[in-house]
Amino acid sequence: IFLSTIMLNCCLAQLSTFSVEQAATMNTHVGGLKVPPASLPVFPVTFIILLAPIYDHIIVPFARRVTGTEMGITHLQRIGTGLVLSIVAMAVAAVVEVKRKNVATDAGMMDSAAPLPITFFWIAFQYLFLGSADLFTLAGLLEFFFSEAPPRMRSLATSLSWASLALGYYLSSVLVTVVNSATGRGGHRAWLEGASLNHYHLERFYWLMCVLSALNYVFFLVLAIRYKYRNAGVIKG
Repeated sequence: IFLSTIMLNCCLAQLSTFSVEQAATMNTHVGGLKVPPASLPVFPVTFIILLAPIYDHIIVPFARRVTGTEMGITHLQRIGTGLVLSIVAMAVAAVVEVKRKNVATDAGMMDSAAPLPITFFWIAFQYLFLGSADLFTLAGLLEFFFSEAPPRMRSLATSLSWASLALGYYLSSVLVTVVNSATGRGGHRAWLEGASLNHYHLERFYWLMCVLSALNYVFFLVLAIRYKYRNAGVIKG
């Protein structure tokens, strides 16, 4: 279960880096205010802050009424929901990147350093889904480790959530290196290299992340279906 959450954090790492680069090529003005692209990571945090009370006061009570259990949805179901949302987030990121590059092509600005005539708020969509994914997965993972670990190991078990985050960021660096190495063979230009972001094949990389996330979800499903809760009585209400 722990291993299956690393990929989500890898997606978070990729969007935290490449999304900032994308925003730097777009129109970042909000009225008369110019928003620094580096401030973009505030989007997922903002979405989590806004979604947390909705999750606690609307989603969970609704799930309790539907399932008739005290928890509403199990810890693993929460994690699984987050993993599905991460797949959607990467698909949305790929679509947004295609739109951004189409704008650059249509405006004849593929080699221009000037901001493209497209608002950076398009980037917020992928952050919305990824912030939601992080909310479901992190909450489910912390509760899962706390409830399923032996009492003496609960502190260690819950720390695995942050270990997953760290490993996800390390994996993201490795993945970029591997992708550039694999796609740059035979005289071809690597997906994540070029004179500017407009010449990258970032949309292909995002689709690759989407596929890897989907495969990771299948891996999670196999584990989740076979897993037997220690406190089965609590799960059943």
